[in-house]
Amino acid sequence: MSFESYMQKKEKAFSNLLKKISSNRICYIFLAPYAIVFALFFIAPLVVSIFYSFTYFNILEAPRFIGLRNYINLLLGDDVFLKAMKNTLIMAAITGPVGYIMAFLFAWFINELPRYIRAVVTLIFYAPSIAGSVFMIWALIFSGDAYGYINGLLMNLGILDQPVLWLTDPKYMMPVILVVILWMSLGAGFLAFIAGLSTIDVTLYEAGLVDGISNRWQELWYITLPNMKGMLMFGAVMAITQSFGVADVTIQLAGFPSTDYAVHTVVNHLIDYGSIRFEMGYASAIATLLFLTMILCNALIQKALRRVGT
Repeated sequence: MSFESYMQKKEKAFSNLLKKISSNRICYIFLAPYAIVFALFFIAPLVVSIFYSFTYFNILEAPRFIGLRNYINLLLGDDVFLKAMKNTLIMAAITGPVGYIMAFLFAWFINELPRYIRAVVTLIFYAPSIAGSVFMIWALIFSGDAYGYINGLLMNLGILDQPVLWLTDPKYMMPVILVVILWMSLGAGFLAFIAGLSTIDVTLYEAGLVDGISNRWQELWYITLPNMKGMLMFGAVMAITQSFGVADVTIQLAGFPSTDYAVHTVVNHLIDYGSIRFEMGYASAIATLLFLTMILCNALIQKALRRVGT
């Protein structure tokens, strides 16, 4: 293909695109407000953060380009970051899949309840993800003195002789944090699963019975999951975002920083350099690496979910 024919083909494709946009201009007008807000508050900050990740920027002085030095320091010279990345991956590997499966199974069971009971139970299950005082409750449950509920119970049963420092001893901090994160994991993905299950046409299940489906697990695999691919994708994205974005739980329960950085996460490290030390270039490099990790995991999980029901 010659260069002229290639350019003519591109011009024709561009002309067809303009005609298509013109014929659907009303749709684009309605989409414009969201697109503008998304570009200003999501795309633009992302691009700016990537730019700053290649600079030294302390807010007081103009950014100074330093190339890959921030990334080299992160990966080769920052032991705390490497430990934070390890902790984050452990939390994501455990709480992401387990929380995702829990959210779907609870939604599946709750969907079988009568409508009014279903609404109340949905609120009960969703409440932990939006409760503001939840950290105070867990801090009391795992308090390191004899008045903590777990310590008091285990000491009364004779299992412990003295209180355990659940939230300051590195040996116990990670399991406790994982329990709290899992308890709070029923968020937007859970509501999406509830909505998706309620929109499946019941006649599909009746047709499945005629075709030989004999139990609920077969219904789940051959009918429910294939008709919920969109919701499953959304729930996977939310699970990834939540599992890689852990910060408040560790700060509120284990302190900032936690003992020996036992539950220090990448977001904690980002907060340290961005909000306390004001090394914005270094913080931007941390954010960029976290973003790329989330994108990679998201792509892998979506690729796996596309095979569901096929």
